[in-house]
Amino acid sequence: MNRLELAIAWRYLRSRRGSRLLSFISVIAIGGIAVGISALIVILGVMNGLQADLRDKILVASPDVRVLTFGSELRVPGWRKAIEKIKQQPGVVAVAPFVLTQALVRAGSSYSEGAQIAGIEPTGARVPAVTTIRDHATEGDFTFATADGRRRGAVVGKILAERMSIVPGTKLSLLSAAGLQTNAVTGGFLPAMFEAEVTGVFETGMYEYDNNYIFVDLALAQQIQGLDTAVTGLEVRATSREAAPDVADSIGVALGFPYHTVTWVEQNNALFRALKLEKLGMSVILSLIIMVAAFNVVSTLTMVVRDKTREIGILKAMGLPSASVRRVFLVQGLVIGVVGTGIGLLIGVGAGIALDRYRLIALDPAIYFIDHLPVHLQALDTLLIAALGVGMAALATLYPAAQAARLYPIEAIRSE
Repeated sequence: MNRLELAIAWRYLRSRRGSRLLSFISVIAIGGIAVGISALIVILGVMNGLQADLRDKILVASPDVRVLTFGSELRVPGWRKAIEKIKQQPGVVAVAPFVLTQALVRAGSSYSEGAQIAGIEPTGARVPAVTTIRDHATEGDFTFATADGRRRGAVVGKILAERMSIVPGTKLSLLSAAGLQTNAVTGGFLPAMFEAEVTGVFETGMYEYDNNYIFVDLALAQQIQGLDTAVTGLEVRATSREAAPDVADSIGVALGFPYHTVTWVEQNNALFRALKLEKLGMSVILSLIIMVAAFNVVSTLTMVVRDKTREIGILKAMGLPSASVRRVFLVQGLVIGVVGTGIGLLIGVGAGIALDRYRLIALDPAIYFIDHLPVHLQALDTLLIAALGVGMAALATLYPAAQAARLYPIEAIRSE
């Protein structure tokens, strides 16, 4: 590429004096690429943000790996020995027991509703934290300490607390169906009832947790579920989320039957597969916008060739080789592609940052699990989109460039 070819390409990009047709079409081609690039960046950022935000919120109270047992009783009686084996596996950072059950909750009135009761070790029990739920207490803490010293405290989700007018100090009645006893007089079943005192409120931003979960001390949860000294399962934190499947496999081999493992991916497999498929579908659909913009580049350069036929003929008659003519139009297409892609990158990245930082699009957490539309821009995705825009623009120049290079000087001069 020499200075003459660059000068000719730049001249052909500008409009002729007295005519704005070509310059207008060039602007439309650049605008088409910019719109496609910016839309693709924002949409992929939204899909990445949804996936990352949901994953982070789910893992607030959900471990990387859960260790459970087969069978109808769903209990792990010898869990202390199992913990020692799990700690020896590579990639395991922390492991702790948990109890998960359900109960009817009543807060000093006749109104009651069901809630998930999660039993975990209290803060300060010399047990490493597996999840980050303890960091999300907005009132109180997860020590579950009460005045009687029996650790009968309960930490309630913020939405559930607001709906039932629960504040720290409120007495809760927990009615459990576990270990039902038969009434000798009526023949009916009597649920077991336990008392707890609200010692804290937590907020994760995940509607499922904030609306349904109550955390209590592990010993109290064991009583509610009627497990005696057993637990529902063990929760494990791996060195990273990506390492969870490998850690789960090694734990499964080490413990053997009747133990089995469930990773965070498997627990929410349907949700993340749906998000991944939606991201792929949106990428394909929005790539069509860039393809349409590429056709605009083809039409623009084809019209330039038709309009500049006589000038091209004169240049070739003066000794300009066909390869130089081809490069002239290649440069035009690349300029359109690079400028359009650059504008699209600025708009897309700017819009993505603004949407995420200022939370411009609010969502109903009861439906979408999150309170705003998150945008997570990834450098690799942005580079691939930029390469796609420039690449399509370059491919769009092949036909008009070849058409211009095939012009015979005499026929081109005679065309006008």
